[in-house]
Amino acid sequence: MVESMRDVDLETMRNIFNERFDSIIEGRLFFTMEEPFEDLLRRTEALLEGHFVLTSGLHSSQYIQCARALQHPKHAEALGSCVADRFQDYAVDAVISPAVGGLIIGHETARALGARALFGERDNGVMTLRRGFDLQPAERVVIVEDVITTGGSVRELIRLVQELEGIVLGVGAILDRSGGQVDLGVPLNALLTLQVPTYQPEACPLCQQGSAPVKPGSRQQGAGG
Repeated sequence: MVESMRDVDLETMRNIFNERFDSIIEGRLFFTMEEPFEDLLRRTEALLEGHFVLTSGLHSSQYIQCARALQHPKHAEALGSCVADRFQDYAVDAVISPAVGGLIIGHETARALGARALFGERDNGVMTLRRGFDLQPAERVVIVEDVITTGGSVRELIRLVQELEGIVLGVGAILDRSGGQVDLGVPLNALLTLQVPTYQPEACPLCQQGSAPVKPGSRQQGAGG
């Protein structure tokens, strides 16, 4: 797939994405291949601005709540198909995602690839496959997450697949918010890459300004973060 281009018109964009992705494009003019995805996240209010505590424990002024985009089945299907496009030539047997954030995008990616959709959960703090899921030795696996910051959950799944003697082909994601800096030890293919500053709680400038952080998904969080 083309990585980037200038002055992309709607016809060219549709030829690249094909008609399934009209729900992402919606008649707009974009200048890079990543812009439609950022635009979709903003239109669905999945891109939040404020002061947040991330899953990793780091603080940030920006949070991507992909569930807001993925709650729309047409967007979930399109995003999953876009992630799957990066792995069409890999003969994927299974897609594994971390619960719960990666469930929907992992399922839609697996559907587009014609692969099984599994998810990992923590049992007493250890990432594992439950609910009757299993993985056979030498099965070819893609790990799919919605948002990657430090990659902690993804690394746990990579280790799990390796312990089960599966083959990790790579990682797919809607967003890499590390700015391309995260190293997972396998190829990472994200639809959108953003460089968003994160801070240790004790060094957070937002905290120092007197702002109280919000943990996304908590009852205290408003619609706009």
